[in-house]
Amino acid sequence: MSAPRVPAPDIDPANKPKGPASYFPSIEKTYGQPVQHWLDLAADQLAAGTPHMQVVDTLKNEQGLGHGHANAVVAYVKAKLAG
Repeated sequence: MSAPRVPAPDIDPANKPKGPASYFPSIEKTYGQPVQHWLDLAADQLAAGTPHMQVVDTLKNEQGLGHGHANAVVAYVKAKLAG
């Protein structure tokens, strides 16, 4: 198995993350998958040239994520891919 395009951040419960990563603990709890699962799905689509909102819509419609959670995943991945 290869390394993920965008690895999930280590989240320290004592230091609440800011920005999109602040949603990650809730995403894992709500949808029962590690955040890396959602990051990988978004990274694959963004790397293939799929526009931001289309990836958000895919995560919402095909994976069942809420809009805020889907947008946080895509925004995080997009920022990391941009360097």
